[in-house]
Amino acid sequence: MQIAIAVYPDLTVLDVIGPYQVLTALPGAEVVLCAERPGRVSDDHGRLHLDVETSFADVPEPDVLLVGGGLGTRRLMHPGSAVVEWIRAAHPRTTWTTSVCTGSLLLGAAGVLDGLDATTHWNAVQLLESFGAAYVPERVVERGKVITGAGVSAGIDMALTLVDRLQGPMVAQAIQLAIEYDPRPPFRAGSPATAPAEVTELVRSVMDAAENEVLGD
Repeated sequence: MQIAIAVYPDLTVLDVIGPYQVLTALPGAEVVLCAERPGRVSDDHGRLHLDVETSFADVPEPDVLLVGGGLGTRRLMHPGSAVVEWIRAAHPRTTWTTSVCTGSLLLGAAGVLDGLDATTHWNAVQLLESFGAAYVPERVVERGKVITGAGVSAGIDMALTLVDRLQGPMVAQAIQLAIEYDPRPPFRAGSPATAPAEVTELVRSVMDAAENEVLGD
């Protein structure tokens, strides 16, 4: 079973590394990081770099497709971008097509989410719905063979859900225990529903400014 994880410049690394950590423990799985072309891919801070050996063209028919998010999605969420065209071509033959955070915008741009319930980062809801998806404020949303995860850390939840669907709850729970995924955050501020209003507005303003800077490049 081949699991292809798409990467691209200015991605949020935890979106893909969290699922990578889970999925590389899946018996019989071949996990491949792929990009438009082989070479170095830098994260959205420009400080962490991935050495990618495989191109999208090298994995045209993965069993599982996974794409994470990050500021780079804003430059790529249009027909014609390499990652969107790869998703569009691969999706009809996948067993599962999945995303984390604003990776859902790339699924949307590829036409995967039209008419489907889906989730994404809470600050990207309008963009998600512009692709015909109906936003659901949950950590993981499964509709048919499409599984979307909410922001960043929800990638681990999404990946464990995927493992359950692929090989059952025993394997999923074993991997969860092996990575000691037992989150107990120090604050109830992980969602706009629980975070103080002033914290939500601060984060929204910072994220909006970063997005505007990217789109202005």
